[in-house]
Amino acid sequence: MPEARHRRIAADIRRRIAAGQWRPGQALPSRAELASELGVHPQTVRLAYVLLRRTGVLEGEERKAVYVAHPPAMRTLTDPDAEWPHSSETTDTRPRTATVELAERLGVHVGATLQHETVECLDPGGRSAMLVSSWWRGRRQPHASYAAELGCAELTAEQAHALGLLVDAVAFRVVRTRFDQHGRPLETSDLILPMDRWLVRLAPMREQ
Repeated sequence: MPEARHRRIAADIRRRIAAGQWRPGQALPSRAELASELGVHPQTVRLAYVLLRRTGVLEGEERKAVYVAHPPAMRTLTDPDAEWPHSSETTDTRPRTATVELAERLGVHVGATLQHETVECLDPGGRSAMLVSSWWRGRRQPHASYAAELGCAELTAEQAHALGLLVDAVAFRVVRTRFDQHGRPLETSDLILPMDRWLVRLAPMREQ
């Protein structure tokens, strides 16, 4: 399939960039040159370049030279409950059934129907900086407190595509759970942050 082929080519270009074959600011071969090297139609290479431009791996205008984008700016996460200050896009709102992990996090039974939302947070340049997937039961409610745990997770194919990274790449995973005034869980979220774009800074404990 042409779509599968151009995605495979895009993944190969990412690997070659990671290996240092092309460095930030360096122009890539023309569509015709790379198509000849790979034995594919130039249109297939064009689609791969379009995909890589959209995910921030490459820069350049249509029908002009494309070059390796400089790494995205490093951001610091100090408050995992803060509102995102830039633009964002909601990419999925399909309800989910509670897995064992989600049931434990929300205090519901396994298989319960949960509301769900995945939001792609964009940096000021329009590139994907973070994915936030949230689950809750019933109607969304304001929270009184939250807890957050920091870990790491391998990206799924869908997450890797959204962030412009390779499948199975490791990213920071912040598990955030929001509670009502009585300490009951209202909502739980996974914040997925690419390690090459984020520094996590732990705030000092406040005295009671």
